Amino acid sequence: MTTTLRPEGPELSAAGGGRARRYGIRVNGRRIGGLSLLAGEAAGERVGRIEDLAVEAAERRRGRATVALLAAEEVLRAWGCRRAEARVPADAPGAHALAVALGYRERGRLMLKRLTAPPPAPPEGGEVRPMSEAEYGGWLAAELDGYRASLVEAGIAAAGAARHARESITRHLPEGLATEGAVLRVLRHEGSRVGTLWVSTVPGLARPGVDAFVFAVRVDAPHRGRGHGRTLMRVAEAECLAAGGGVLGLNVFAWNATALGLYESLGYTAAEYLCYKPLA
Repeated sequence: MTTTLRPEGPELSAAGGGRARRYGIRVNGRRIGGLSLLAGEAAGERVGRIEDLAVEAAERRRGRATVALLAAEEVLRAWGCRRAEARVPADAPGAHALAVALGYRERGRLMLKRLTAPPPAPPEGGEVRPMSEAEYGGWLAAELDGYRASLVEAGIAAAGAARHARESITRHLPEGLATEGAVLRVLRHEGSRVGTLWVSTVPGLARPGVDAFVFAVRVDAPHRGRGHGRTLMRVAEAECLAAGGGVLGLNVFAWNATALGLYESLGYTAAEYLCYKPLA
C-alpha cells in the first residue's frame, strides 16, 4: 500500500514569509490521518514546525507516521527550513520513540505541577521581596546574557540566540516591572542577595491550560547548591496560588540535569518534549 501526504485546503501566509498548511495522510487515496506544517523565522534561521500529527488507531505500527514525517520534512526543506521542530506529548511514548528513530533530539521539555496545598515558607534566615526599579536593569542584562548562553548551549547560533533572547524577554515584559501579571522577586538569605525569580500569573500566557508560568529562576553562582533554587520555586507556587491558579508550568533545557532533578524532586512532571532535527 502507498502512503502519501496530500494538501487539505489552501496554504496560509503570514508576515515575514511565514507559511502554514494542513495535510492529510492517505493510503491508496483513503484518508487515515493528518498533520499541520508551519514555517517562519526563529532565532535567526528559518524553522519548520510539525503539529497535530495523528494516525487512526487501526493504521498504527505500519510505518504510516514514518512516511508522513519524512514527507513533511521534504515539504519544509522546499519551504527553505533548516530545522524541523515538533512538540511530542509525554504521554505518547510511541511518538517519542518514532521521533528519536528519525533523528530528532530533545532540546527541552514543558513541565507542569498541579498545586494542591500552600508551599512551606522560606527557611529561617530567608527573605523574599519585590524587585526594585534600581535592581531591574542589572537583572535584565544578566537574564538576557544567561538566556542567550543557554540557547547557544542548546545548539542555536550565537547571533540568532542573542536576538531570540532579546525578543522573547521583551515580548513577555513589555512594561518592565509594571507588566500585567509579572512577578519579579529577590531572595535574600542572612542579609545577602542569593537569587531572583520571574513568574507570570496571567493564565494561558505561555501555554493553554497553565495558570502561571516560571520564566526564570536564578541563583547567584556563589550561593548555589544550598537549597535556594528550591525556595524560589516554592515562592513561584505561592504566587500562582495567590493569583487563584492551580497549575504551574515551566520550560527546562534538556541538557540542564541539575534543574531537571530539582523540578522532578518538587513534583513537576513532563507534559511535552520539544524535539528538533537539522534539515540542511
